[in-house]
Amino acid sequence: MEDTLTLAEAMEDLVSAEDFLDYFAVPYDPAVVHVNRLHILQRFHDYLSKQAPNLPPEEEMQRGIYRLWLERAYQDFVTSDSLTEKVFAVFQHVAKPDGGMSSFVSLDKVFRQ
Repeated sequence: MEDTLTLAEAMEDLVSAEDFLDYFAVPYDPAVVHVNRLHILQRFHDYLSKQAPNLPPEEEMQRGIYRLWLERAYQDFVTSDSLTEKVFAVFQHVAKPDGGMSSFVSLDKVFRQ
């Protein structure tokens, strides 16, 4: 069966990390995805956000780029872990002015899209 959905339509239908990996035909180890699914999806989103202004207009080229960034996001967690990668703000520690470290996340960052 040929996929008749546009890339944007297909992306709206994808829900889980496995959905994305299957759609873009990225081979994966279910055990890696099970532990890191949200981290993989957030990293994929972060990669795409940075590249959005540079995407070519052709949908097939965009699909290829999306696949590459998803594969890279997945591989980040094959070779590392969530604590090392620090995808989410709660894992990002910053130095406090009076010494020590903080992983405080303000509400404006929590609800920022």
